[in-house]
Amino acid sequence: MKSSRLRRRLAGTAAVTALVGAGILAAAPSAVAKANDLAIDKVTLQAPGLQVKVTYSCDPGMHHQLVANATNQTGHDGSVAAGTVKTDKLTCDYNSHTAQVALRPAVGSSFGKGDKVKIAVFYFDEDGFSYARQETAAVL
Repeated sequence: MKSSRLRRRLAGTAAVTALVGAGILAAAPSAVAKANDLAIDKVTLQAPGLQVKVTYSCDPGMHHQLVANATNQTGHDGSVAAGTVKTDKLTCDYNSHTAQVALRPAVGSSFGKGDKVKIAVFYFDEDGFSYARQETAAVL
């Protein structure tokens, strides 16, 4: 008799433990899967450089910058521009937010109406790693 009571208690304890574990997983934020995402919404000419509208989401407590780079694909002059949104300007709470990134051209670089540009956006962390890279081509 004692053996079957012990087995029932162990089985009951295992079942309760499994249900509690499932409850914890179900209560976890569902947005975790979409954190650290980037999307390029719009690229516009803003003399002398460019402006890129980016939709982003990131994990709370992340310490990274949002970086945008542009390369002029029109002609062979190799014009480039870059811009960043610093860590303290990002809202990291798993939700989607938008940021306007102003890209400044390098010395000797230029962008004009009708130019085709390649845009890349990514996160750059404090250890020097980049991730979540997104690219697009646009005509100004």
